[in-house]
Amino acid sequence: MSGFLSLGAFGALNTLADSLRETDRTMPVLFVGHGSPMNGIEENEFSTYWKTLEKELPIPKAVICVSAHWLTSGTYITAMERPQTIHDFGGFPDELFQVSYPAPGNPALALKTVELIPEVRIGLDHEWGLDHGTWSILNHMYPDANIPVLQLSIDYAKPAAYHYELGKALARLRKKGVLLLGSGNMVHNLRAVAWDRLNESYGFDWALEMNATFKEKISSRAHPDLIDYQKLGQAANLAIPTPDHYYPLLYILGMSTPADEISFFNDKPMAGSLTMTSVKFGA
Repeated sequence: MSGFLSLGAFGALNTLADSLRETDRTMPVLFVGHGSPMNGIEENEFSTYWKTLEKELPIPKAVICVSAHWLTSGTYITAMERPQTIHDFGGFPDELFQVSYPAPGNPALALKTVELIPEVRIGLDHEWGLDHGTWSILNHMYPDANIPVLQLSIDYAKPAAYHYELGKALARLRKKGVLLLGSGNMVHNLRAVAWDRLNESYGFDWALEMNATFKEKISSRAHPDLIDYQKLGQAANLAIPTPDHYYPLLYILGMSTPADEISFFNDKPMAGSLTMTSVKFGA
C-alpha cells in the first residue's frame, strides 16, 4: 500500500514548506456525523449546515480527513495527485454512484505529514482515494473541489488511546492552514436501525442517553472517559457495537486544546440508533 513519491512531489516540498509555515491563526477542527451516503447529494438540514461551514471557516490550504470507512492494518495517508472517488456502499440509487468529487491530492503534504509525526510510522498510500465518509461532506462544503484533500486511515488493530494520541500529534498541522476533519457518527448501530422510521429524527432511549453523555463529556473535556468509552455502561455498548465510526471523534478530541471554543451542530438522532451530532473545536 505504501510507495514512493514522484520527483515532482519531491520538487514541490520547498514550495510546500513555505506554504505551510506556521501562522498566528489556529485552524478549527471538526468531527462531522456523516450518516447515510445519500446526504452527499440530498439537500436536507444536515447538508445545508455543511454548506454554511465553508463560510464559517478560514479557507484551508488542504483538508486531511479521518474517515470511518478506511480501516487498515497500519496507518496510511493518501499520497496520490488525483485521488479517485470511492463508492463504498451498495443498494442506493444510480445517481449516487455517478458522483465524482475530483479534488486534487497533495503528495508533498502527505510526505510532510509523515515527517511531522515521527512518533508513528505512517505509510504513503497510492491505492485508496476519497470514500463517502469524506466526499459526502466535502461535496457540500467545497463543491468546486478545488482544495487538496487527503485521507488518513484508521489502524483498526490499535486501541482507542492510540487514535487519541495520534490526533494530538496531528494537531501540529492546525497552525499550518490544514483543516483536520473526523467523519463518523457518535452513535452508530446499524443492526438496531428502525427501518420503518429511516428518514425520521427519532432515537431509542439508549441512543438519546448516550448522545447526551457524549456531549456532556466533550463539553467538560473529560477525554479519558471518552477514550475508555466501554466503561460508560450498557448504552455505550449499544451505541458503539464496533468502534469504526467512533474512532474519528477520538482523533478530533486529541487535536483539540483547552482554549478551543466548543460548539455542536446537526445534533439530531436518526432512525432510532444513529446520531448526526457533530462538533467544532475552535473559532
